[in-house]
Amino acid sequence: MKCNTVIFDLDGTLLNTLEDLMDSVNYALDKFEMPERTLEEIRHFVGNGVERLMELSVPGGKENPAFGEVFSCFKEYYLVHCNDKTGPYPHIMDLLKELHDRGYKLAIVSNKYMNAVKELNDLYFSKFITVAIGESAGIRKKPAPDTVIEAMKELGTKKEDCIYVGDSEVDHMTAVNSGLRCISCLWGFRTKEELLAAGAEKNIFVTDPMQILDVLQEEET
Repeated sequence: MKCNTVIFDLDGTLLNTLEDLMDSVNYALDKFEMPERTLEEIRHFVGNGVERLMELSVPGGKENPAFGEVFSCFKEYYLVHCNDKTGPYPHIMDLLKELHDRGYKLAIVSNKYMNAVKELNDLYFSKFITVAIGESAGIRKKPAPDTVIEAMKELGTKKEDCIYVGDSEVDHMTAVNSGLRCISCLWGFRTKEELLAAGAEKNIFVTDPMQILDVLQEEET
């Protein structure tokens, strides 16, 4: 096979986490009498980790004197409520099972905190995915290539054997910075137009997870 490893983003790619993120953001904002954010606003705020999400959500961002307290409130609430409405997108579990059965090495790389990434992987995907990497000390967030490099190291693979799957401009740049080909999924948090505007015109676009199997099949021929 020309490709034997698939590295996935988490939020917006494997899991639909948007409503739980919105509910947690708005819980914290409401506690401090700040205006709530819409689902569409949250959709465009995510991708660079939860601190950046809150920086964009809190009026004045980090310059707001209450930012630290609001951010702490968000983290405490999200820790308890991160799975109220979250779940895999349709056909994701079918895709992962098929990839696993075909012998592909699979990994997750995310800008969530490392412990949250591992917990979510254990909860949803551990039958198929053995490596899950998040933000931690010494590992820069995407779009830096650190999480991808660490995933490849743990899987015992090299970039020539890998393809990256994500939904955002951050994922596109992560793939570029890692030297990987990129599949951009359109069921997540960004539209095709937004991705094209971010320079992703050479990516492979898919509208259903099972189409990834067709892409990989073409890689093998």
